Parts: sequence; C-alpha cells; structure tokens
Amino acid sequence: MNNLEYTLNEAREDFDQCKSLTDLDQVKAKYLGKSGVLTEALKSLGKLSQEDKPKVGATINLVKQGVEEALEKRREAILNASQAIQLEEESLDVTLPSRKEDRGSLHPVTQTLHRVESLFYSMGFSVANGPQIESDFYNFTALNIPELHPARAMHDTFYIDESHVLRTHTSPVQIRHLEKNKPPLKIISPGRVYRVDSDATHSPMFHQVEGLWVDQQVSFANLKGIIENFLQTFFDNNDLKVRFRPSYFPFTEPSAEIDMSWKGGWLEIGGCGMVHPEVFKHVGIDANQYQGFAFGLGIERLTMLRYGIQDLRHFFNNDLRFLQQFI
Repeated sequence: MNNLEYTLNEAREDFDQCKSLTDLDQVKAKYLGKSGVLTEALKSLGKLSQEDKPKVGATINLVKQGVEEALEKRREAILNASQAIQLEEESLDVTLPSRKEDRGSLHPVTQTLHRVESLFYSMGFSVANGPQIESDFYNFTALNIPELHPARAMHDTFYIDESHVLRTHTSPVQIRHLEKNKPPLKIISPGRVYRVDSDATHSPMFHQVEGLWVDQQVSFANLKGIIENFLQTFFDNNDLKVRFRPSYFPFTEPSAEIDMSWKGGWLEIGGCGMVHPEVFKHVGIDANQYQGFAFGLGIERLTMLRYGIQDLRHFFNNDLRFLQQFI
C-alpha cells in the first residue's frame, strides 16, 4: 500500500520533468504500459488472499486514476506551452503599415471598346457579334469583294484552309445580322480582326468597330452626322472638324475616307459609305426599298490618339509600367 502511494508521487514528479509529448509518452509506459508498475501490480492480485484482493485492487485503481489525471494535466500543460511559443513566433503587429497591393484595371483597348459601345448605344445602336473564323462567303463574296481582289491574297489574309480565314474585318457580322433580321436596324460590330501586318502602327491582330444603319430613308447626311457626333464626343472636343474624302470600297457606293482635324492638320481615322446594292442582294434585301450606310474605325487607333501613345506594340507587351498608367 505504501509502495502504491509512493508510485503516485513518483509518477507526478516524472511527468513534471517532461518537456515534450515524446518524453511524456515514454514515462507513461513506465507506469501504464504493458510492463508498467501499475500493470504488474494488477497482475499480482492473484497472489493475494481473498480478504486482501478487494482492498488492494481498489487502491491500485485509485492510484491508476491519479496517474492518468497527472498524465493528462502534464499533457495539457505541454500543449499550452507549445502553443504559446508558436503564437509568440507568429505574432503580428496590427499597427504596422500593410504592404501595398497593386490594383488591377481594364486594358486601355478594353476601356476604349466600352466607351465606343456606350456612345453608339446612346445613339440608338445595338451591339452584334460573330465568329472570328469566317467562311470565304461572309468575309469576301457577300461583301462584293471579287475573287481576284488583292484583299484575298495570301500576303494580306490568314487562311485556315481553302475556304476559311481569320476574319479581316467585322463586316461579316453585318452580313450575318442582315440575314437574320429585317430592316430597319442599327448595329455596331466591335471585335478582333486579323491581317498579315506588323510594325509600330500595325498588328497582326487588332480591334475594329464597324457600324451599319439600314432603313427606308437613310442618307449620307445621316452618316456624316453620326460620325461627327461620335468623334467629337469620344475626344471631348466639340470643335473637332471632320471631313469625308471620296474613296473606294467594294461593299459601299459611294465610299469615303474619314479624316478629322488633329494638331493643325488632318488625320485619317476610318472608312465609310452607302451600302452597295450587291451586298443587299446577297442577303435578300430590296435595294430599291432600303438604303443603308456602313463605317469602320480602328479601336487601337482611337486609343493611341486619345491617350497619346506612339507605338501600337505597347498594347501587347504586357509591361506593367505602361498598363498602370490607365488605372
């Protein structure tokens, strides 16, 4: 009996000396393991008299309970100490200034696209979209571009196969829209287009916005008013002058280049014209009943002029020093 009481005190002292859970488990085996002191004491009960067994057995269980309680108490203390050390090592001074976080922003070309769409939407135009891989029919034939026209040449156009190309303009969207929708209609078709060209002012992939207005009484005067209003609003300059020079496009007649006043001179900004009757014929619209005009503007060109950018390639180099200017 005295030995059992001594065992409890000894176990408490041994547990208190343990600094880690590994040490604690090793000491635990000394008392509660298969060959531990208390385990052996329980095995020895068979050697006692029937009179002593209940008393000694009860004492052994009380000592075992005391050892287990001391063990759990020390285990909790070790865990708390370990957690306190970890918290101290991982402490954070919330009064320190935080790290600077860079804010993302829309690409300048995307910002221009959104501005263009918003301005034309305010003038009653809706947005139409179409595929970037187009058939020869939609990209050329339906737009009155003959088979031997230079625009079809390999050195100008990316061919997927003999009858499919990466669209060279967004005009095919207008053809698809006219096939499915009856006049009157007013749409713009912004999007990516592809041509074999690359230098400081040209890229193999760039963005265009093309517009189309078809109705029974649409004239070139309407076209001039729309373009002038758009450019003056886009550049926030009511004094901006716009002129139209006679030109040639297979899909419009008459056709014109669009120039605007810029830094004391004139700068070409796009092309336009009245929709050619042959284009209406391809989509089943009576050219004697309906007239329409179309125009095309380069989004990168508008962006470069609005923000004073000299080299188109800045848009595609992903240089954060350049892009962060537009946050």
